[in-house]
Amino acid sequence: MTKLYSQKDYKSLIQDIGSIFEDGKKQAYQTVNNILVQTYRKIGKRIVEFEQKGKITSQYGSKLLINLSKELSPYGKGFSRSNLTYMRIFYIKYPKSETLSHQLTWSHYFELLKVKDDLARSFYEKQSIKEKWSIRELKRQKNSMLFERIALSKDKKGVLKLSEQGEIVESSKDIIKEPYVLEFLGITEDYRYSEKELEQKIIDNLQMFLLELGKGFTFVKRQFRMTLNNRHFYADLVFYHRILKCFVIIDLKIGEVDHGDIGQMNMYLNYFKTEENTKDDNDPIGIILSAEKEHISAQYALGGISNKLFVSKYQLYLPKKDELEEEVKKLLE
Repeated sequence: MTKLYSQKDYKSLIQDIGSIFEDGKKQAYQTVNNILVQTYRKIGKRIVEFEQKGKITSQYGSKLLINLSKELSPYGKGFSRSNLTYMRIFYIKYPKSETLSHQLTWSHYFELLKVKDDLARSFYEKQSIKEKWSIRELKRQKNSMLFERIALSKDKKGVLKLSEQGEIVESSKDIIKEPYVLEFLGITEDYRYSEKELEQKIIDNLQMFLLELGKGFTFVKRQFRMTLNNRHFYADLVFYHRILKCFVIIDLKIGEVDHGDIGQMNMYLNYFKTEENTKDDNDPIGIILSAEKEHISAQYALGGISNKLFVSKYQLYLPKKDELEEEVKKLLE
């Protein structure tokens, strides 16, 4: 019997059919999601129009949503009072349908609408689209007050730009946060941990640590060895930044940073410039992450250093929302 096709062609056929099917599923999901988002916005619009026509106050508006939730229960579980409340807010915050992104799901918008500040919400929306954040990642960045932490390193014009465009990485300063929030490590504040334990916890939660570092970071190695005059030195964590095209060296300190720590990091940066950089690499960046940061001594120790070296604080708990929001308000005023 003559063979009608080769095994190679047959495997290629299977792969092609599988790819076509997966692409079709993705397109179908995206189409359904877009319709759902637009539908919820239309429902919100109808509720707002009804309220305005009847001049319904906020007190009666709440009762209206309770009644609607009961009456609409035959249509499914999507008409809870909470959902109806957010559909209403959805239309108020996004009155023009063309401003909605096809890349975000209703679950994304549900989380975004919980952000009361318009500038912060706009930032998280832009970042969710640019970074393709999952719902879990969006929640984490909101809870860690990412917008406020980045905003505090900028002036008023920079904060407005941050809100309009999301985070733009153009220089070494754009990747630095103050503080870094490492609550995902699960280390309690009263637990006495070592630098080795801290490093291991970060490696065990590397995906979340990369999310905290921000866009462009790729992991290279832990305990990167450098040999000088037959002596071995080890950088805790080494990353490469795809956008800035440079190595980023991170050293971890559980106490205050002193001049010796800064001198050591400066040596690491000089080593990388000479021994590790290729002709296409830019100068490396050094970040000393410390549990405690004494600004004055760090400032003096960093004075006169030409390398891109930063000392920043990390904390093992989520920042206080009210305090950060108040700081950003002062900056905008």
